[in-house]
Amino acid sequence: MNSMNKEQQEAIDATEGPVLIVAGAGAGKTRVITHRILNLIKKGTPPHSILAITFTNKAAKEMRERVEILLKEDKDLNLPISMSEKPFVSTFHALGVHIIKENAALVGLTRHFTIFDRSDSKRAVKEAMEQGSVDPKKFDPGIILNLISRAKGEGINQAAYLDSAKDYMQELTANVWEKYEAILQKEKALDFDDLLLKTAQILGKYEPIRKHYSDVWKYIHVDEYQDTNRVQYKIVKYLSESHHNICVVGDADQNIYSWRGATMENMINFEKDYPEATVIVLEKNYRSTKNILAAANAVIEKNLLRKKKTLYTDNDRGDKLSLMVSYTETDEARNIADTARLLIDSGTAPQDIAVLYRTNFQSRVLEESFIRKNIPYQLVGVRFFERKEIKDVLSYIKAALNKDSWGDINRIINVPARGIGKVTVAKIASNREDLLPPAMKIKIAEFWKLLGDIAKEIKEKKPSETVKFVIEETGISKMLRKEGDSDAEERLLNIQELVSVATQYDHLPPEEGIETLLSNAALATDQDDLQKNIDAVKLMTVHASKGLEFDYVFIAGLEQDLFPFKHMDEENASQSEEERRLFYVALTRAKKKVFLSYTIIRTIYGAQRVNTPSEFIDDIGNELIEEQVPEKPTGAKALFIDF
Repeated sequence: MNSMNKEQQEAIDATEGPVLIVAGAGAGKTRVITHRILNLIKKGTPPHSILAITFTNKAAKEMRERVEILLKEDKDLNLPISMSEKPFVSTFHALGVHIIKENAALVGLTRHFTIFDRSDSKRAVKEAMEQGSVDPKKFDPGIILNLISRAKGEGINQAAYLDSAKDYMQELTANVWEKYEAILQKEKALDFDDLLLKTAQILGKYEPIRKHYSDVWKYIHVDEYQDTNRVQYKIVKYLSESHHNICVVGDADQNIYSWRGATMENMINFEKDYPEATVIVLEKNYRSTKNILAAANAVIEKNLLRKKKTLYTDNDRGDKLSLMVSYTETDEARNIADTARLLIDSGTAPQDIAVLYRTNFQSRVLEESFIRKNIPYQLVGVRFFERKEIKDVLSYIKAALNKDSWGDINRIINVPARGIGKVTVAKIASNREDLLPPAMKIKIAEFWKLLGDIAKEIKEKKPSETVKFVIEETGISKMLRKEGDSDAEERLLNIQELVSVATQYDHLPPEEGIETLLSNAALATDQDDLQKNIDAVKLMTVHASKGLEFDYVFIAGLEQDLFPFKHMDEENASQSEEERRLFYVALTRAKKKVFLSYTIIRTIYGAQRVNTPSEFIDDIGNELIEEQVPEKPTGAKALFIDF
């Protein structure tokens, strides 16, 4: 703690009452939160009375590990202390799972309720549409799910949404939502948004329960507060209402999730909610060079909706930002790959390089160039827990715990093939199993017995042993070995990796370990696969890069209407400011150098488009940029531009 700057130390020492920490990018906010937790414990606060909430499993895991190290290494800690007792460090959604499981009966569930991931929810919405005679080809289930999700994030239920519907699309969504909720109830399941909404409803409706948790967690920390939505805001308000010992940390300049309901107003209005609040601003950056910060400050100061601050650093001036101009996206990808190859050949580890882009479609041509140059890369966004074979194994476990989880049963009842078709499953689901032929009844009985055997393993064995049991006893392992091709080999390696993942929960009681594994799998984010520290260049959207840092960062596709992105609806000031914040986030991921890249021509939706460089490039002073002249275009004899 002696190495903290004045503002950091002030934040660590401000342990009582409401505290707002405005922490710029790279200002050491995680370090401040963890040392603040240590300081509370050194002052005599029991570790179990401290709650810290963040947004991703990766951030929660990092914070948890840092706190444990600080507690072990601090020589001034007032021993004896039970080191088995730890602060509760969690994501918002995992906190919701914890509270709902402890009060499941109040919302008509058991501890073993199923958590729908995004694909489960889309499947259920599509089923709800079909029940309501709504054509999924005419109306995108994903868009309807987004509308439902956004409403839930604002604390609106289906009935209220229907009452306030302003147009046909909202009325249609409300009707689909009603059937979607019926499917969730039938399968004893909650979706991501329910994990927060039901938690807020429990805390809001039942005062003794609200008081219980407020008494349990007397000191509350919330990371990335600018990304909270209306329901998350309510949860935090309920938990802190009896003591007001709430410390929120965030940066309005990094609010980039308004499309999923995040509102920076929660942070901007903190002092209205808590007039007695202490406000501390962390402006010293420990990550980036002076040139990178000068560029970032120049970009973000144009936004009006923000708490004013200017990042500074004691780091070196550093290199100027390089501006890479290419003729086409193919040339851009080749130039980025060539530059990455030069960095690697000069001693930079591949994992210290990131290529960021605004939209997912940009990754394809980048991947092709990295493959041609034989550069190891990792495409962030292909989630481990979303792979088919992983979901199959986990669905067996979920179905064993919750026999009403028809989404999971439907998924695995014929994996491996057992000759059980959709008509049979429909009869079972509608309690008409007695109408099945004798031979089919035997197959179904064997399937139910298999689920029963898995349920027994869950209660008695370590999570890793249960996963092994499922892989072998269901026949999934045998099926993949029999297929024998390279794709099957990779899937086999993936399910073996799942056993390794499960060992992380072997220290818990068997059933609790499996429940925690299932919860973490359902709540996994794009960043979670990065925990494996694969030594490869990272390719990802700017959104996925939030909270990460790299020595060298390429920002591809800096063209007007791509970044900043042109929204389909009429552009407004709020969207424009969010695009600028997104670019600010991209810049501040870099420690040593930033490469800005745009193309003169880009093919989008099969048509070539002549581009104007992004307005963001103009926001950065010429003295901070060095331009690289484009090489001759490849792959075409001539370019024909129709004006």
